[in-house]
Amino acid sequence: MTERGLVLVVEDDRAIADLVGLYLRKEGFGVHVEATGDGGLAAVRRLHPVAVVLDVGLPGLDGVEVCRRLRAEDDWTPVLFVTARDEEIDRILGLEMGADDYVTKPFSPRELVARVRTVLRRVAGPPARSEVLALGAVRVDVDRRRVTVDGVGVALTSTEFDLLTHLLRSPGRVFSRDQLLGAVWGYAAAAGTRTVDVHVAQLRGKLGPGSPIRTVRGVGYAADTP
Repeated sequence: MTERGLVLVVEDDRAIADLVGLYLRKEGFGVHVEATGDGGLAAVRRLHPVAVVLDVGLPGLDGVEVCRRLRAEDDWTPVLFVTARDEEIDRILGLEMGADDYVTKPFSPRELVARVRTVLRRVAGPPARSEVLALGAVRVDVDRRRVTVDGVGVALTSTEFDLLTHLLRSPGRVFSRDQLLGAVWGYAAAAGTRTVDVHVAQLRGKLGPGSPIRTVRGVGYAADTP
């Protein structure tokens, strides 16, 4: 069964790759495995997977560099990093390179598959309807998943897009980090609210001075006219 599409798993530990592949196949995904960064990069270009599960600590061309090169080519295939390093700098670096999410080893294969499904739901978006959100200089065409600032297109990851959309749908409303984590990522608060802060920082950086996102100290974030 591959009705959910092909997921590329780039992992040099064969036991982990086999386990992840087993759980993905159970959920109806097709799976292709590569053990090196170069092989993974070539496979993305050749196979056009719906998502990539990408180990950060690959020999040679590591996962962060693979993701950086994909984004530099304007390839926004959803990427979920798998890393053995739990330091905050690794997470921030990965998200700066355009990753949509990450899990830290050791991880539950079920959790990883659930996160892949969540990322793909965000990419697919809601049923087609006419919806355009605008606040200040920022305009979001929800149907086409396009964002512009003063008419200039801005490339966002699927997570950044859904975070911005969620905030813009309720202008002026303050969302806590836990609320955003549940609404956008679909995770329990235990997953770590720092994830929200990192994505907000990245989103603001891409939107520039026209960003409508403001921090409400001690509470969370809101979208207001700059």
